[in-house]
Amino acid sequence: MRHARAIVCAILFFYVFSLCARHTNADDVADRARAIHFSSIVIDTHDDTTQRFLSGTFDLGKRNPDGHVDIPRMREGGMNAIFFSIWIDGRTTGPAAVQKALDQIDLVRENVRKYPNDIVLARTAEDIRRAHAQGKIAALIGVEGGHMMGNDLHVLRIFADLGVRYMTLTHFYNDEWADSSTAKPEHNGLTDFGKEVVREMNRQGILVDISHVSDKTFYDALAISKAPLIASHSSCRALCNHVRDMSDDMIKALAAKGGVIQINYERSFIDQAYKDASEKESGNVVAMFDAFKKECGDDDSCITKKMDEQQNRLTAEGKLPHVSWERIVDHIDHAVKLVGADHVGLGSDFDGATMPEGMEDASKLPKITEALLRKGYSEADIRKILGGNTLRVMEQAEAVSRELNGPQ
Repeated sequence: MRHARAIVCAILFFYVFSLCARHTNADDVADRARAIHFSSIVIDTHDDTTQRFLSGTFDLGKRNPDGHVDIPRMREGGMNAIFFSIWIDGRTTGPAAVQKALDQIDLVRENVRKYPNDIVLARTAEDIRRAHAQGKIAALIGVEGGHMMGNDLHVLRIFADLGVRYMTLTHFYNDEWADSSTAKPEHNGLTDFGKEVVREMNRQGILVDISHVSDKTFYDALAISKAPLIASHSSCRALCNHVRDMSDDMIKALAAKGGVIQINYERSFIDQAYKDASEKESGNVVAMFDAFKKECGDDDSCITKKMDEQQNRLTAEGKLPHVSWERIVDHIDHAVKLVGADHVGLGSDFDGATMPEGMEDASKLPKITEALLRKGYSEADIRKILGGNTLRVMEQAEAVSRELNGPQ
């Protein structure tokens, strides 16, 4: 009897020990992931929070009950650098487009100025590193749509002087010099002037962003640019066949010239079932945008909010499938397996897209680091994906600019 009791006790001890060991190991992974995340430079290359500045009531410095980005939630999520997107409807062109772009650039700079202890304007990779060393968030500027330069290279140079670090060549609609992915082709890619725009972006050290462009525009820009390209907020077409995503061949070509694809978190860009159901219910992304524009007018933050509310309502009603934040990791993993960890980054589309469940705002970013660590990613590769690759491509663009400008 004593022998049987001893055996039972030994089995119970081994069972409890195993449970504790598994729990300890799980905690170790979570703790290690947190240490990696909060010691890395985490860069998000696309956030539409600028549209919220237009209301005149949004406070970047306080935790807001809605939206995705503010300083407290960036701090909580370890976001060290953010590209504020400058965006207006692509059907607004000429001087009006230029003026609206300049107004938004000014709003970004003024919002940064209000919180000097937390956030600082950055232009270069070194500026981002310096801000991180000082415990501050680096704010950068990206212009989302070449229509905002008004077909004028002088304006592009002004953008550069004001701190614009990338320009997306198109948005939903074609420019007068480049074709968009969501419009009927007019130019067979880039026109001769469009190629001049890319060359001048290289000279100014402005990253060429090919999110939103047609496949032909992408290949034209890739052939012309001396600096690596970025896709500031695009995902993988192999996992979700959306025109806003990149095909495997495009991702390989981008990586072959040193570029980076920054994965977008928008539900319809990362989940095929959701995309198909959403388009059946509401039409494509342009149709949805136009439908709410009739209700919201020029208040673009209103349009984004209405689209988000509609998608969440349709999901709650069972008309759209649920999409987990883990789909973001699937797209990161697909791109890494395709071209390696040196060519993948993060471009959430916060405040401009419908987020998957579990990635409700910037505070949730540490989940991505933990998921990658659990998949077996090395610490070095995780740091590259979180921000190191974007720093590297910025440095390469800066080097090309210095070379093209010659001795000063």
